[in-house]
Amino acid sequence: MAPPALRTSPHHVENHFRANDVVRDIVMGMSDGLTVPFALAAGLTGAVALSRIIVTAGLAEIAAGCISMGLGGYLAARSEIEHYGAERAREEREVNEMPDLERQEVVEIFEQYGLDAQESRTVAAALSQRRKPWIDFMMRFELGLEEPEPRRALESALTIGGSYAVGGLIPLAPYFFISASRQALSVSIALTGAALLIFGFVKGRFTGSRPVRGALQTLVIGALAAGAAFLLAKAVS
Repeated sequence: MAPPALRTSPHHVENHFRANDVVRDIVMGMSDGLTVPFALAAGLTGAVALSRIIVTAGLAEIAAGCISMGLGGYLAARSEIEHYGAERAREEREVNEMPDLERQEVVEIFEQYGLDAQESRTVAAALSQRRKPWIDFMMRFELGLEEPEPRRALESALTIGGSYAVGGLIPLAPYFFISASRQALSVSIALTGAALLIFGFVKGRFTGSRPVRGALQTLVIGALAAGAAFLLAKAVS
C-alpha cells in the first residue's frame, strides 16, 4: 500500500498550492499598499498644508507601486515556470540516458516512506513503464517541484498590483474629503490603524501564525514607518 503522502491526488495538491500562492500575493500587495502610501501621506503632511497636493503625490505613488510590484510578481512567477521547465527537461534526459539510476532513486524514495526493498523495486519497475507519470513522480518527490499554472504569472501580477491599490487607497481616502492635511492625517491614522489590525489578524489566520500577534505586528510596523516619515519631513521642512 502506498503511504498517505503518495496517495494524494495531483488535483487536490494543485488546488492547495494555488490557494497558498493567491494568499501570498494578496499579503504581499496589501501589506505594502497599506504602509508605503500611509508613510508617504504622513510624511508629506509634516511639510504640506493642503490635502490636494498629498492626494496627487499619493495617487502617483500608488500607480507606481502597482506597476512595480505587479511587474515583480510577474517576473517571479515567470522565473518559477522557467525553472520548472528546465528541471523537467533535465529529468527527462536523465530518464532517457540513465534509467537504471533513476529507478534506483524511485526505490530509495519509496523506502523513505516505509516500503521494504522488494516492494520498492516492484513499484519502481511498474512506474518506469509509464514515462510521463515516472517523470511527474520524480519532479514532485525527488525535486519537490509542482508544475506552475501557465497563467500564474499574469494572475500574480494582477493580484499583487490590485491588492496594493486597494491597500494604498485606504490611508489616502481622508485626504480626498478633508482639505486640511493635519485633520485628514488624524482620520487617516485611525482608518489605517483599523485596517492594519484587521489585515494582520486575517493574515495570521491564513498563514497559521497567531492572529492577534500578527495584527499587532502589522500595526506596529505601519506606525513606525509612518512616524519616521512624518518626523523626517517635519525636520526637513
